[in-house]
Amino acid sequence: MIESNMSRGCAWCAAGGDGTSAHLDENHSEHSLSPTGHLVVAVCLGFIGTFGFLNNTLVLILFCRYKVLRSPMNYLLVSIAVSDLLVCVLGTPFSFAASTQGRWLIGRAGCVWYGFINSCLGVVSLISLAVLSYERYCTMMGATQADSTNYKKVAMGIAFSWIYSMVWTLPPLFGWSCYGPEGPGTTCSVNWAARTANNVSYIICLFFFCLILPFIVIVYSYGRLLQAITQVSRINTVVSRKREQRVLFMVITMVVCYLLCWLPYGIMALLAAFGRPGLVTPAASIVPSVLAKTSTVINPIIYIFMNKQVEIRFLNPSFSMFFKSHGSRNKENFKSGLVPLS
Repeated sequence: MIESNMSRGCAWCAAGGDGTSAHLDENHSEHSLSPTGHLVVAVCLGFIGTFGFLNNTLVLILFCRYKVLRSPMNYLLVSIAVSDLLVCVLGTPFSFAASTQGRWLIGRAGCVWYGFINSCLGVVSLISLAVLSYERYCTMMGATQADSTNYKKVAMGIAFSWIYSMVWTLPPLFGWSCYGPEGPGTTCSVNWAARTANNVSYIICLFFFCLILPFIVIVYSYGRLLQAITQVSRINTVVSRKREQRVLFMVITMVVCYLLCWLPYGIMALLAAFGRPGLVTPAASIVPSVLAKTSTVINPIIYIFMNKQVEIRFLNPSFSMFFKSHGSRNKENFKSGLVPLS
């Protein structure tokens, strides 16, 4: 069923051949990267895969080892770390190996599998970031004290992120668009270049619901939160102003990194789908793909290692004094994951 639908939706899928299809070779042999270009991409992917794996593994170790970090909201960070770690384990090694050889190495089925896995995990990360921003906004703006034992709402947010991703990345396996070779043929993704109504409709929906919509949620949530903190700081002390500056820095960092990692890839996909044929060259298409993968390295740094909970817990040996000097309310905020935005 999957195989037949893929064949109808994507010409290269019907191209027979052994491991690397004849269609893939035909499309990319004349317009591939130079050996130097492939080497540069391989070095970048090696860096991203190594540090993405180390960063996200360290995040999981910290959360497993230290009970104080296991707050409801922080489990969203664990979900993001898991999805990013899986990208580094199940996706990046294959594109790295392909770049070292200048061609795709694990055949047609491997290309479809790689495209699906990377798309699914990438969308999980994007939606999780949107859910995290909305949860922070709702919790910080709530009239009642944060409940550090309520895991049900966060569990629903995590489940929503993964199910939502599956809803939007499974259709290419069943005929709504398809997964195939991308750029110089060393990575695989959605078939951006096909001009059929079937493919174009999927790309438009994917772009809006999995890139633009999460971005809107993130900007709205952090924007409203920042607005509220700004209003408070006008009538309060210098401490409030420092808090405002910290939140502003965090919000700008999150938004800029989100756009830097994912917007070029979205623009490339739209240009490939709607621009003139050949407008997006292999060299131009591989850069946004690599940038998107850097999110696996950047996310742990922004959301975990810049997290004030981790900073207090591991950079300040006398972190327990923080609780004594700030009272029980701040202890609850710490446990519920609110300190990162304070």
